[in-house]
Amino acid sequence: MRSLEIHAPGDLRLVEKEPTAPGPGQVRLAVEYGGICGSDLGYWRTGVSGTAVMKRPFVLGHEISGRIEELGEGVTGLAVGQGVTVHPARTHSPLPEELVGRENLHPDLTYFGSAAQDPHTDGTFAQSLTVDVDQIVPLPEGLSTRRAVLAEPLGVAMHAVTRAGDLTGKHVLVSGCGPVGLLVVLAARAAGAAHTTAVDLAEAARERALALGADEAVGSTDGMDQRISVAFEASGAPASLDGILRSIARAAIVVQVGNLPPTPVSVALGPVVSKELEYRGTYRFVAEIEQAVQLLASSEVAEQVISDEFALEDAQAAFEAAAGRGSSKVVLTFA
Repeated sequence: MRSLEIHAPGDLRLVEKEPTAPGPGQVRLAVEYGGICGSDLGYWRTGVSGTAVMKRPFVLGHEISGRIEELGEGVTGLAVGQGVTVHPARTHSPLPEELVGRENLHPDLTYFGSAAQDPHTDGTFAQSLTVDVDQIVPLPEGLSTRRAVLAEPLGVAMHAVTRAGDLTGKHVLVSGCGPVGLLVVLAARAAGAAHTTAVDLAEAARERALALGADEAVGSTDGMDQRISVAFEASGAPASLDGILRSIARAAIVVQVGNLPPTPVSVALGPVVSKELEYRGTYRFVAEIEQAVQLLASSEVAEQVISDEFALEDAQAAFEAAAGRGSSKVVLTFA
């Protein structure tokens, strides 16, 4: 089988490896689609994603969908040929009591395609993948594997919405309409938001936000409607956060979805005090990927988040497209 490794910034390599047979309690699947995430781009550009620094080659990827090829001993309730996606996280010790219900913050957690630990955790960009059965998320009836490749980033978006609290009847702002920001628009509407305003500098991104269900899409937060009581900063740009804090209503909630730079940034924090704002972080997800596949099954418009599709052998071109301004979610095909 072929897998996609990162060896140094800009150095992607297709490597031949032997597939791993599933052991007891494991499942082997044939990967059909893989989505390129911002963290994959970070390793490709600079060798760094957030605080994780690449020290040696490893397989990229954590957003995938495919079909079961082989069941390990003792696995029941699944069938060969069944469409699935995969929860990328594994924990390796008991969860501290103070983090009950927040497994995404487990101090001893690995995530596919991550350099956060050493040795690094190989990812899912491979034609064949063997995982523990409890990482398998079966696809609902009617959900294609192509659309299901969005399950992991939609899980991230849905967790961000969970962190915001009840959105029923709320006027919501989403700043930054990359793939996750677009999926936050989708998730916010599904959670009962009454009005959603999307903000992005790029016209193409604003058009996608409208297609995903935003009520309006604008180029900046200047003059923003003071009725906005919940904002999601999904770009990771300090200027975007600064604009939100200046324009959002008093006593509002701001959820930081986008990864801010790991270095000091310039943001005027005075409004956090004078408006009594609540500024909340959000990190990956817990079990929201299971709700994500249900929402994807009922939402054909979600597939519009996918802007480009490349064969695995064209991975370099795929990463260049994903880093470009005109793209949204870029996916690799593995068949």
